[in-house]
Amino acid sequence: MDLILWRHAEAQEPEGVMTDLERSLTRRGEKQAARMAAWLDRQLPDGTRILSSSARRTDETARALGRRYKSLDELRPGASADQVLQLAGWPLSKAPVLVVGHQPTLGQVAAQLLGLPGGECAIKKGAIWWLRSRERDGADQTVVVAVLTAELT
Repeated sequence: MDLILWRHAEAQEPEGVMTDLERSLTRRGEKQAARMAAWLDRQLPDGTRILSSSARRTDETARALGRRYKSLDELRPGASADQVLQLAGWPLSKAPVLVVGHQPTLGQVAAQLLGLPGGECAIKKGAIWWLRSRERDGADQTVVVAVLTAELT
């Protein structure tokens, strides 16, 4: 199974009565999302399931891809790594899954799958981590397929 973790692009700081969930992408964030979306669109197989947090900034990031996606409250800030993995169907899903979400949750997912000490790693705004599950010599493994920032697309 392929699991692609895409952190939302750069978002505005909260202003006035704006809640965290209402934060929109900045102009820079819109450019980051568009660059990564163009790269992803060339790489993602047909049939990839796309799941996004229902926060405005993740919705705007996912929308840049121009593909159908499902917006889920369960992926909002504060979601656990286990929730993300369950929603994605890791490691049994037949189709690749792209999750558009937040830090620290996505970093916790990557750390858990890769067995990183400390249980968390940093994922830059607008970046993707592409992970794959496989079996090798009777043991389950997680392989890093790609790590890419929007600036490098």
